[in-house]
This record gives sequence, C-alpha cells and structure tokens, in this order.
Amino acid sequence: MVKLMKVLLVGGGGRENAIGEALVRDGAELYVVSKHRNPGLARLAKGYGMARETDVEKVLELALEWGIELAFIGPEAPLERGIVDLLEENGIPAVGPSREAAQLETDKAFARSLMEEYEIPGRKLFRVFEDVSEMCSWIDDFGRPVVVKPLGLTGGKGVKVVGYQLRDNEEAKAYAEELIRKDGKVLIEERTDGVEFTLQVFTDGKRVIPMPLAQDYPHAYEGDEGPITGGMGSYSCPNHLLPFVPREDYEKALKTLKATVEAMRKNGTPYKGILYGQFMLSREGPVIIEYNARFGDPEAMNVLPLLKTGLLDIAEGIVDGSLGKAEFEKKATVVKYLAPRGYPLSPVKGVTVEVDEKAIEDSGAKLYYASIDEDFTLLGSRAVAVVGVADTLEEAEGIAESAIPYIKGELFYRRDIGRRESVEKRIMMMKGLGKEFEPNSC
Repeated sequence: MVKLMKVLLVGGGGRENAIGEALVRDGAELYVVSKHRNPGLARLAKGYGMARETDVEKVLELALEWGIELAFIGPEAPLERGIVDLLEENGIPAVGPSREAAQLETDKAFARSLMEEYEIPGRKLFRVFEDVSEMCSWIDDFGRPVVVKPLGLTGGKGVKVVGYQLRDNEEAKAYAEELIRKDGKVLIEERTDGVEFTLQVFTDGKRVIPMPLAQDYPHAYEGDEGPITGGMGSYSCPNHLLPFVPREDYEKALKTLKATVEAMRKNGTPYKGILYGQFMLSREGPVIIEYNARFGDPEAMNVLPLLKTGLLDIAEGIVDGSLGKAEFEKKATVVKYLAPRGYPLSPVKGVTVEVDEKAIEDSGAKLYYASIDEDFTLLGSRAVAVVGVADTLEEAEGIAESAIPYIKGELFYRRDIGRRESVEKRIMMMKGLGKEFEPNSC
C-alpha cells in the first residue's frame, strides 16, 4: 500500500539527496529545508524551504505550515541546536537524537566520559584539559604520540594527529594550547595505529540494526595524500564486511555501538536515529575514534541504494520505538565525489558545471548533488557524487568511473577510490601492524 506521509528532510547535501531519494522511493511526500536549493532534492520535493538548517525556529515554522507528520534530520549542526527537541515538543516526531543525546558527536569529552563510566569496549585513553601547563606536563609524561581534538563540531577538519598533521608531541602541545586559548578546553587522546572503517546503525533507543560496513577516503588527494576533508568517496563490499575487517572484529565494533546505545539509555539520555561509529582497526581490535549522530557523508550513499526495507518504515520504527529489521542487497558500492578545484583549502566558487544526467543514467551510475545550486553553480564544498552499484567491487568502481566524464567543470576527484590497489594497501597496512587474518573477499 502506497503511503502519502508528509515527511520533512532537513539538509541539502549529498547525504540528504540519498536520504530523500530513499524516502520518496518508499512513498513519502517529501518537503525539504536547506540553505541552498539542491537540484536533486528540488525534483523530489513537493515543497522546498530556503533557510539555514540551524535556524530551528524557521524549520519548525515551515514544518507546521506544511502539516509535516515526520521529520528526518540529515546534518549534525541542527541536532546540536536542539531541532529534534523543538519539533517533538510541537507534535512532530523526528529521526535523530535529542540535543542532549547528540552530545555523542557534538561534545567529544561527553562521549569519552560515557565510554569510561560504562566501560564500553573499544575506548581510548584520553584527558580533557583547560590548563596549558597541565596539558603540556601530561603529554610529556605520557611520552607516546597523541591526537589533539577540539571538543565541538569540526566538520571532520579540526582533529590533528602526531605523525600525520603534527610532526611531534611538541607541535601537538602548541596546537592544543591554541585550542585552549580559543575554546577554553581541549581533548588529548592516545594515538591508535591501524586502518579506519565505518559502521552505521539504526536504533530506536533499544534495538540496534547494523548497516553494511563502508570505508571512507578522508584525504583530498590520491594515494591518501593532502588535507583531511569531509570525505572524497567510499566503498562497501557485497558481504557487508571489508577485506581487512575480520568478522570477529566486526562483531566487536557492533558490540561497542550496542553498548553505547544501552549506556545512553541508562544515562537518562536515550539515543534514537542513526548512530555512526568511526573505528580504527588496530592490531588488538576495533577502537572508536569518534561517534557521529547521523548518516555519514559519503557513507549514506553506500548503504541507502542497497536498502531493501523501506526507509520510511524504518523511520517510523525509530520514532515509535518499534524498529524491526533492515535488509540490504548483497552488492558492492563505490562513491566518488567531485569537488571544486582547490578544495578544501581554497575552493573555487561561483562557477557553473555541466552535468549530462541522461548519459550518467545510461552508464548505470547513480547521481547525487551536494554543494551545488539549482543553476549548477559551485558553492565551495564537495559538489557532485556518482555511485556505482554492482556484484563486485571492480564492477562498481568501473561504473562510478565511467560516469565521471559526463560532469564537466572546475572539479577534481580521486581516481583511486574503491580500486583494488588502494584496498590491497589497507590489507598490507593491517598485516604490517602484525595483525594475522585472512582477508575477506570484496
């Protein structure tokens, strides 16, 4: 039976384009609020409101005007502003955590303290400092490489790691002092060596339903070089694992997220929505690097095209506490993002690009729009994503790659995303750390 539920989607990026497509596919009547008019969402939506996603009062005003029955929150910034609390106080159930529960992402000290208090597996040694001299003394006494993190939202760009963005612990102390002067506090963690992967789950506050694993490519340039960005692409495998993640480590990562949801419930801050675990697979097993309180971008574009269960059904289960199963096709996916030249440091803006949508459709790839306006003007961040879905990783990568020539403009992308060589590199990195395992097929 076709549903005609009026659903509000907040956000206008590539992640939201994928969410909107999945909701409409399940029969939602879609309404969107975002700070720019996303060309993909504009075609899907019955109503489109232009407002900053963090202007929660304006979002509420539009939701009430449209008679919205359910809201789906895409990005993290409005969660920090309490958009879910405000909507629900006004009778509109929303997929996403409350402001307090969203602290898992918006306040890194809260997240680390919760893990410590409830002895959640996969936690790291950490300290929060307000005093510069105390911070410097602790880093000196610790004596091993550290990670320096701002406590709040950074868009994936504020974290610096010794041996990568920082030369040594002396540079770490200087950066940490800068953050204390700016924010009043800083988070210092032990560095964990390994390979990162993403596990996302749906949860209604009690039940936890996993999605296929994905791996993001956070560096701007090929060969994992250049500055950390919001993610230039990602891939997933038909078996829903990753080649370098043994099943036992996948189970440990899932146990961490289940324990987190249980801890939030016991803590009096029940968590519902999508919970994203960014893990580092170390020689000893998966360690949580950070939580996100929403779908990943680009990882949403890996999992949502595979979803066999209706996203609207899942959303209703999340908000009313009756979350059932979520089934995914056993296929591989590869996401490749095209970003403006100069991104992320000095991206070109205000120039138009050409997209041959018919040719992309004929290539078999899926197309999602992100930081690009309805007149195809670049807005400065990742602009367009193409997604290949196929039985094997090679086929999926080939489909995504075949769509790239049909997008023309001052853009660049990473050719190596999802390619066998880059996957093999990650397997060898894990083996180089002394981890013994038999790689999974992909």
